[in-house]
Amino acid sequence: MKFKNIVSIALMTSVVGGMTTSCGDEFLKEELKTEFSTDYFKTQDGLDDLATGAYLKLKFKFNYIWGIECYNMGVDEFTDANNQMPAWNHYGDALNSTEGGANQPVWDNYYGLIEPANVLIKNVPEFYGQSNADYNTRLGEGYFMRAYGYFELVKQFGGVPLKLQPSTGPETYFTRNSEEEVYAQIISDLEEAYKLLPTTPAQVGRVTKYAAAHFLAKAHLFRASEAYDKWNSAYKNDDLDAVIKYATEVVNAHPLCSDYVQLWDYKEANGANENVSEVVLAAQFSNDESTWGRFGNQMHLYYPSVYQDMKGTNRDISGGREFSYVSATEYTMEVFDRVNDSRFWKSFITCYGCNNTKNAPTWTAEDIASGKAPAGVAAGDKRFVGGQVGIKYIVNNPGDDRYENYASGASDVLVSKDGVLQAPHTFVRYFKGQDFNWNTDIKNLTGNYYGVIPHKRSVALSKYRDGARNSIASQFGTRDAIIARSAEDVLMIAEAYIRKGESNYAQAIEWINKLRERAGYAAGENRSVNVDGGQAYKNNSYCTGKGGGYSADGAIYSEQNTYYESNNIAETTASSKAAMRLNSVDDVYNSPTEQRIYKVLKCSTNAEKMMCFLLDERTRELCGEALRWEDLARTRTLDARWHAFNDGVSRGIGDFKADKHYYRPIPQSFLDGITTESGAGLTAEQKQAMQNPGY
Repeated sequence: MKFKNIVSIALMTSVVGGMTTSCGDEFLKEELKTEFSTDYFKTQDGLDDLATGAYLKLKFKFNYIWGIECYNMGVDEFTDANNQMPAWNHYGDALNSTEGGANQPVWDNYYGLIEPANVLIKNVPEFYGQSNADYNTRLGEGYFMRAYGYFELVKQFGGVPLKLQPSTGPETYFTRNSEEEVYAQIISDLEEAYKLLPTTPAQVGRVTKYAAAHFLAKAHLFRASEAYDKWNSAYKNDDLDAVIKYATEVVNAHPLCSDYVQLWDYKEANGANENVSEVVLAAQFSNDESTWGRFGNQMHLYYPSVYQDMKGTNRDISGGREFSYVSATEYTMEVFDRVNDSRFWKSFITCYGCNNTKNAPTWTAEDIASGKAPAGVAAGDKRFVGGQVGIKYIVNNPGDDRYENYASGASDVLVSKDGVLQAPHTFVRYFKGQDFNWNTDIKNLTGNYYGVIPHKRSVALSKYRDGARNSIASQFGTRDAIIARSAEDVLMIAEAYIRKGESNYAQAIEWINKLRERAGYAAGENRSVNVDGGQAYKNNSYCTGKGGGYSADGAIYSEQNTYYESNNIAETTASSKAAMRLNSVDDVYNSPTEQRIYKVLKCSTNAEKMMCFLLDERTRELCGEALRWEDLARTRTLDARWHAFNDGVSRGIGDFKADKHYYRPIPQSFLDGITTESGAGLTAEQKQAMQNPGY
């Protein structure tokens, strides 16, 4: 039974929602039944409801725009797209203590998770009854939720106030604890959760011993990272051993999927794809409208490239609603071995179908007169029709002389290949005669999509695409959102061995190879097939039954990709797993895929190359999964990588400053609302002392 019944909780007040138990597929249902006093939390039913209600906050990261702004914007993988975000992608002046769109909600919501966790930790021992079969689980959930909340806060803001007791009334006096103190609390709480939580959840979606182990490994790895070098030397060795211990347990308990695409093969809401073995913890969403609350899962909105303004393509459910907040950078194209590494083609969209034949572009007399039109076409013929590819992205390499730009307009794009005009709207990474370019200088760009600013055209991430929504315009995504999967544990183990020193590099490579061999194509695999969650439209009654998101002409979702055309190679069914395998550390140092990256980041030592490779491998495996900003911040590589790979560096909107932007600003509303111990409001100087440097 999927864990979907949940209550609404008005945190820091006396209001709690009731929970209804369902025999069906119903968990995280937000249903405010009545109001209770805080005495309700001194009963077993009340504590059960409180624990269940706390799971709402696990959905928070995926609920709204902060999911992209705070976690995957202003990094190397993505720059901003059709919706420009000066504060978050460019580190502009708008990223300050009064920014309320993302910064303040992150602060407020994770403290909103800590409060019910504190109540659970205090009240379960007193009022639940240790003989109850759920006693350990409820207490373990309290410790896990408190640790999770503080972990999210310390990663964004640095040291924050530790509040470890439930409120009994208004509280206004707080001081900031050090990062060291916050990490000590996080690890202590996770250790308690690890001891108390079951290995198997009573309901899908609840935290387990292995979820605690995953975050224990992660907290230890973060504490051992460069962000905390001023104070972490006494912890590093033990921390790295702990990473290996806990993460290995997670990998053993949650085996990797045999094929990377299984993680993203979303066919229908609440389907089998959401319960693959690799998933350690996921925020629970569904197509049950009563579970959506205010936001639902909105991550599907932020990565799409705009397609609806090109002739022959109307927005539909299968293609997604293109809020288009981020656009993949040239780094993200370059970091993959796109011939042998299936993860690129199983993570990105390169073909879009035609779903509006009537409005599809036509061949013109000028096209025919140029001698470049395909043989046999006449003026007025459609360039493509429903069911055919209407838009394609060619992810080729410099030196590819097949493509030349012929004509581009607002809704009509023409490119020639080997002298013949292409029928679909065709976007190309490199045209004939163009040399490699990181495309960070907006005055010197390659191809015909990097130069569209704002970046409405891009090779778009497919991991969140959702064809199970109930209308074309719906922002409410139905897919569960992965919070933790064991592939990240594999990478954490590898990183721990790298950090242990050169004598441990071989062990790091053994672990990395678990992912790289999985990423290789299997013998007989069709490399030209695209699979992503857009396909769920086929099982969606709003498309097939009600006509709301599916055209008789076809769908935007396409089962094709441009693998062969982009790579310009002959078709093959051979395995590429051996080609993906690292045979020694020399394969890391001399990796052809990595050479340009090593050069621009000035990686010269073996240690620098190993850590660079590890971070690149995290992109190849985890791209877009709301982890990148914190990874680059903890390793103190965000400065170098933003300046090397994000075109924000040349757009004159802002600039990443290492002495400021490794931390987010403490919200002004918090500083204005707290007091000294005597109850007096803080002076300007006291507020500044509480604030992070530079804000």
